[in-house]
Amino acid sequence: MSFSTHVLNAVTGRPAAGVPVRLERGGQVVAEGRTDADGRLKGWNPEAGVHRVVFDTGAYLDDTFYPEVVVTFTVTDPDQHYHVPLLLSPYAYSTYRGS
Repeated sequence: MSFSTHVLNAVTGRPAAGVPVRLERGGQVVAEGRTDADGRLKGWNPEAGVHRVVFDTGAYLDDTFYPEVVVTFTVTDPDQHYHVPLLLSPYAYSTYRGS
């Protein structure tokens, strides 16, 4: 199983580079890092179960209503790839299960 994310800045239409991201399971941090120059982070290998991916959007956007975005998801098949993109602006965000 692998996990990746891609954060895009909806205001500029550009990748959101340098966004701190952490992955949690059972209240424990299992991985953390920052998005690269293309707004991507990959290579994490979480186990089956419920996870939270936490985006520190306040560290990226100077003035935002959402200083943190938390997406909770369930890994049901450890052999699949899980991609959780985030489209971000100061007053809105959107996410979905990507491929």
